[in-house]
Amino acid sequence: MNFKETLTARQQEAEAAVIRWLPAETGHQKLIFQAMNYSVLAGGKRLRPVLMKEVYRLFGGRGEEIQPFMAAIEMIHTSSLVHDDLPAMDGDEYRRGKHTTWVEYGEDMAILAGDALMIYAFEVAAKAFSMTDQAARVGRAIEILAAKTGIYGMIGGQTVDVELTDCPVSREQLDFIYRLKTGALLEASMVIGAVLAGAGEKEQKEIEEMASDVGMAFQIQDDILDVAGDAQVIGKPVNSDEKNNKTTYVTLYGLEGAKEQVKEYSRRAVEILDRFPSEDVFLRELILSLINRDR
Repeated sequence: MNFKETLTARQQEAEAAVIRWLPAETGHQKLIFQAMNYSVLAGGKRLRPVLMKEVYRLFGGRGEEIQPFMAAIEMIHTSSLVHDDLPAMDGDEYRRGKHTTWVEYGEDMAILAGDALMIYAFEVAAKAFSMTDQAARVGRAIEILAAKTGIYGMIGGQTVDVELTDCPVSREQLDFIYRLKTGALLEASMVIGAVLAGAGEKEQKEIEEMASDVGMAFQIQDDILDVAGDAQVIGKPVNSDEKNNKTTYVTLYGLEGAKEQVKEYSRRAVEILDRFPSEDVFLRELILSLINRDR
């Protein structure tokens, strides 16, 4: 199979893992289940679980315990989007060409859906304990998932991002926001894949460094698409950063300068990946494709 065919197959595998663990829409609280499922199934590319599984494969992982973590990382990512879209945050009405959760279900239910997805993700991840005899690896993976999601990870980055809205932002502050708000979940995805496959500490550290560079390039490319992208292609409004008075790499360096930053972070990420002996070129192509994406 060529790269596109392989990517589609991997995305379908990730989608199946996510769907497997979604709650059934029954019972008195079925509205929250509907809002959760609507949010998760709104058309994401499943890049984080795909990356998780590919790193797992890179280090020889063959078991099923990766599956609940693939679902969990996507639930956490979705929870952050549900909250980001709220009127109190970015106030976006469309994402991926569909109404955002608060528009479809109301602000109150969107808040609850975001909260529910965050908690449910850890319930799902814990299912991995019964799917392997490597309990210590599963415990370490859950620890990573929590750390990269919480106050020292994604939520910490979101906090600084919100706090500095309408304020001048330095390169150092912007890097902090990007490394936590966007990079942390990519780091979690890839490091968890390495941990569950039994990679050593040195290898885990290298994967984390690579994922951090991928996260920076990914977010800067997001800045570029917000200015130069096609709303019909990316599935959300353009110029939302300017509307929300947010400093981005395009603000600091201009469009061409931001593109050069993407190239540099991409080079560094691929350089680290190339240190690992592997005949599988898919992960390398995947990293380059998501960094240089047009949506």
